[in-house]
Amino acid sequence: MKKIVLALVAVVSLIACKEDVNPDANVHITGNVKGLSQGKLYLQKIQDSTIVTIDSITINGDSKFESHIKLESPEMLYLFLDRGQTKSIDNSLPFFAEPGNIKIETSLKHFFADAKITGSKNHDLWMKFDSLNSKFRDQNLVIMEKRLKNELKPNPITTDSIEKAYKNLLTRKYRYTAHFAVTNANKEIAPYLALSEIADINTIYLDTIQKSMTPEVATSKYGKMLNEYVKERKALEVQK
Repeated sequence: MKKIVLALVAVVSLIACKEDVNPDANVHITGNVKGLSQGKLYLQKIQDSTIVTIDSITINGDSKFESHIKLESPEMLYLFLDRGQTKSIDNSLPFFAEPGNIKIETSLKHFFADAKITGSKNHDLWMKFDSLNSKFRDQNLVIMEKRLKNELKPNPITTDSIEKAYKNLLTRKYRYTAHFAVTNANKEIAPYLALSEIADINTIYLDTIQKSMTPEVATSKYGKMLNEYVKERKALEVQK
């Protein structure tokens, strides 16, 4: 009799869990944070310049997690790890989410560095872009270091050389980003990069990216934002 009662409780619990899942959800996220036995994970996104939590997951004994959410179109999300009372800043993991099944595997020790995310074509493209963009960031750090050293003992010739190197680096980065966006204009990563990486580039480049977008991408969250942004930029240029 006791076994029957326990079985019924298990079935009821299972049904209750299924009912908690958003019936309109189109993104299924599963993952594992190796080494995490207790804590809380938050799925977040940026909305109107504010970080908004769209789901929270309590970890209690099992490091695996699961979430069902609804997205109108692919967008950048953040998996935030609440470590409790700690000075660690390794607690946020950005990933480009899109409808479908997404898997996130990482560790408590190296939350960001150990992350492996699969199931999103937009995220794959973002990682491909970031692999080269990281080289631009490294080169920029070198230039910044030279600039700081030169400020301690200013030298006009050195200052001119540093500024030329910086402008050249910026030009190469902007052209690479614009080319990457146009090449992948059939994915939402294109308008996202235009807005997040090169928003102050010449309007001609933004206009090219905008016109290269497929109809589906143009009506996505970032596609609409880029359309509006280019419209505003052109309006300001006309006023000048």
